[in-house]
Amino acid sequence: MPERTRKGYHHGGLREAMVDATVELIAERGLHGFSISEAARRVGVTSAAPYRHFADRDELLAAAAIRAAGFLTAALRATPEGGPPADRLAAAAGAYVRFADGHRALFRTLVSSGLDKAAHPDLQRAAEPIVAAFVAPAAELLGRDGEPLALAVAATAQGYATLLLDGAWGDDETAAETAAEQARVAARALAAGWPR
Repeated sequence: MPERTRKGYHHGGLREAMVDATVELIAERGLHGFSISEAARRVGVTSAAPYRHFADRDELLAAAAIRAAGFLTAALRATPEGGPPADRLAAAAGAYVRFADGHRALFRTLVSSGLDKAAHPDLQRAAEPIVAAFVAPAAELLGRDGEPLALAVAATAQGYATLLLDGAWGDDETAAETAAEQARVAARALAAGWPR
């Protein structure tokens, strides 16, 4: 995050400060509970100032989603690289769920913003390493196109993440690890049962 000053951001850091404020507002009010003008107020600038960096609300949301994709990519890259491909798929599913728990506003921005990736090519590029983290081990496991299996595992992980955020496992400190472990088990089951 940029260094905040009395006016809300360090000179030259308005773009990042606006993304920070957007993520904060989404955490507090949900995806539809923020506006560019509210984020500008939070940063301490006029409501016109953000438009030097963002054409509209969707562009600001896309910038927040790109940040989220970077965090998720880092979480996926932190999973073990070696080992059987089914284990790597399972690890990716678990990392996805843990990311959702640890970065709830960013997760919601990334998966629920409704942004058209074709209209935001930077967001599409930012999502490519996430897709690759699932497709590469799936392709290795199957010895052919792994995209259908990867999509099934990613959808399963997203389902577990969403259930976690909706409180399906309660709100104690074990909920996230329980959900992540169940996502890993489900990913292994999908990999084992996928037609070869």
